[in-house]
Amino acid sequence: MAATTTASEQAPAARTEENHAHVDPAARLTGYDVPVQTRSERPRSYDPADFGTPTGREVNWKHTPMNRIGALLDASAGDPDAVSVTVTGAPMGTLAIGQAPRGTAFEPEDLPSAIAWTAASDARHVILDGEPAEPVVIEIIGRGGVAHEHLVIEARPNAQATVVLRHSGSVTLAENVEIIVGEGAHLKVVTVQEWQDDAIHLSAHQALVGKDATLRHFIVSFGGDVVRVNPNVRLAGNGSHADVYGIGFCDAGQHLENQVYVFHEGASTSADVLYKSALQGEQAHTVWIGDVLIGSEAVGTDSYEANRNLVLTEGAHADSIPNLEIEIGDIVGAGHASATGRFDDEQLFYLQARGIDEAEARRLVVLGFLSELVQRIGIPELESELIADIERELGEETGA
Repeated sequence: MAATTTASEQAPAARTEENHAHVDPAARLTGYDVPVQTRSERPRSYDPADFGTPTGREVNWKHTPMNRIGALLDASAGDPDAVSVTVTGAPMGTLAIGQAPRGTAFEPEDLPSAIAWTAASDARHVILDGEPAEPVVIEIIGRGGVAHEHLVIEARPNAQATVVLRHSGSVTLAENVEIIVGEGAHLKVVTVQEWQDDAIHLSAHQALVGKDATLRHFIVSFGGDVVRVNPNVRLAGNGSHADVYGIGFCDAGQHLENQVYVFHEGASTSADVLYKSALQGEQAHTVWIGDVLIGSEAVGTDSYEANRNLVLTEGAHADSIPNLEIEIGDIVGAGHASATGRFDDEQLFYLQARGIDEAEARRLVVLGFLSELVQRIGIPELESELIADIERELGEETGA
């Protein structure tokens, strides 16, 4: 399929290798050597050859440690035995390239996702219908090497279901997750990254939400070396809604990244975006970029996005960049917020004044900060497990 572009119809000016040097390679898909500034303008293509190899100067790569993800920029790399995938609670089929509904909600917007699209010749397809009594669990276990996956999660009209996507082990993985939420359906997707310390994981989630449908999307990242999970939600149907949430605990040397995009396309759509991260250790690094587009037909939109980061130690760093595009004036509301800070001294003083030592006071503050989102998941067993994970991370900080 040809790349989608937003360039003018005029012929581009002549170009030379010299003026290519500082240009987003993906921008060449538009015919113009100009940087891609907004998420809505980002070119897309199913063909990896349409994307130049990123250098790290591009707007969508400039915060990512490029020297650590090189294997996922190589279309020749890949081992079909590098991961095992099991599904519990729903049947799993396969979809070849060009076989519907594969591609209904997904079109790659960077090189790793385009490589994963072509390398995963048979996408895994999970169909959700009716109201399954238990969450559907998709477990991906890394076994070393380089892997590419494309997963299609399809919630049929009026279905009500929960999917938990669990990642563990060690692998270098490029993963596409395509989410289709049919008319009137209510789908919850929770992706949990509990990788070993050396894992590299680049994942593109793209969702299409139909009329009067709801998607609740959670990203939970604790493990791994570089974990970059980028959700893209298109609220196409009138009256559709999305909750887009993220929780991260970033340790020394670890890189956790989320580039969020919510496109309000239909009328009377709404979205709530909230990401929270705690960081500790030298060179712990989190990146959150939140892009919201309220389209020209999205009358009555109500949208809000926020990012909160709690820095626990010296040497940790959080990048937080909210962006908002509005193409229509007739909306209910739209806003964004971002905050990064250290412990609140007043909170610590309050707790210590009541006989709680400093280490325990810090633990309570971090648990309170992150558990707000953990408790929204609505799966008691998983919530308890994640709270235990946070406790363990805090114990590693204090040496307990």
